[in-house]
Amino acid sequence: MPVAYPVTQRFSTRLSILDRYVLRQLLLALVATTGALAVLIWLTQSLHFVSLVVGRGLSLRVFIQLTSLLIPSFVAVILPITTFVVVQFVYQRLGSDRELTVMQAAGLSPFMMARPALLCAAISTLICFMLNLWIVPASYHAFRQYEYQIRNKMAAFLIQDGVFTQVSDNMTVYIRTRDESGMLHGIMVEDDRQPDAQATILAEEGSLVIINDQPRVVLFNGSRQEIDRKTGRLNVLSFARNTIDLTSSHGPHARQPDANELPLSELLHPNLRQFSPRDEKKMIIEGWRRLASPFCAFSFAMIGLLSALGGGFSRHGNITRPVAATLAVVAMQSLTLLVQNLASRNLALVPLMWVCAIVPGLVCLAILFWPEPGGRRAAPRAQSPQ
Repeated sequence: MPVAYPVTQRFSTRLSILDRYVLRQLLLALVATTGALAVLIWLTQSLHFVSLVVGRGLSLRVFIQLTSLLIPSFVAVILPITTFVVVQFVYQRLGSDRELTVMQAAGLSPFMMARPALLCAAISTLICFMLNLWIVPASYHAFRQYEYQIRNKMAAFLIQDGVFTQVSDNMTVYIRTRDESGMLHGIMVEDDRQPDAQATILAEEGSLVIINDQPRVVLFNGSRQEIDRKTGRLNVLSFARNTIDLTSSHGPHARQPDANELPLSELLHPNLRQFSPRDEKKMIIEGWRRLASPFCAFSFAMIGLLSALGGGFSRHGNITRPVAATLAVVAMQSLTLLVQNLASRNLALVPLMWVCAIVPGLVCLAILFWPEPGGRRAAPRAQSPQ
């Protein structure tokens, strides 16, 4: 005598297959969309560093190595948006192909149909956490270090003969000739790193060296000319040997770290000995942003899911819900930026960052899964075979 199994038990295998089917479409579309947008943004942002190739004479390999370190930061920004786009597109396509209708008629509840999107949103949120807390700070720190070396160390060795080379924003170097041994002849250095003591340095010859990982030029038989701001007199100091640091700042650790490259612990508890007090709020907000912003991927995905599953299925499609969902994401993103700006002035508003990131997703879940009066959200039961 055949045994009638419960509906959930009879559909357990089919549900796992459907989950994998929809989840595979979501993840493949997410990887493709995020990768394409990241490459597009990388190409546009790389134009800012073309001057390093043209003006500094860097190779294409160095240029790609430098700019590719920015890709994780691009992915961290666009991943919540692409998650929304992918969830809405895939579920809208499933609805237009009547696949959602078949799933609903087979006895699947709204939660069962939404389960792949929930898994995709959880994966995106986890990836955003990994990017914000570990990968992006490390890659951006490597980018800043590499850029610093290029602008200061490598540029010093790319000084051209007979050309006024600007090795930094406040230093220009000119050499007349360079012989086969690397010795420089006819050197002039315009040093404006100290606004109150701008100097012009002339030397018969010199050579480029690296001391403590800093590019320097050793000058022989020259003079340092400097105008006294108080008296207006020209002071000339002759020297037989002098060493000049070609970096834009003095000392091997003079580069000020950016908030984007600091670990979370230093952002939430900044060292005021290293940074000015006005930067304290900026760093604290950056730390809380790293913790709260990954939940935007969850909320954006739930907005897209509500747009696709909320309401009835239209035979000819419905453009109103996708447009409303897109406007909701834009409004949520704008509100998040506004709250971050206000919180940077008043730290008491930091909890609003969490509200903007999490509450919209919870509201969408409540609207989508909350039982309606009369049981209208209950999935139809399949009849057991006679």
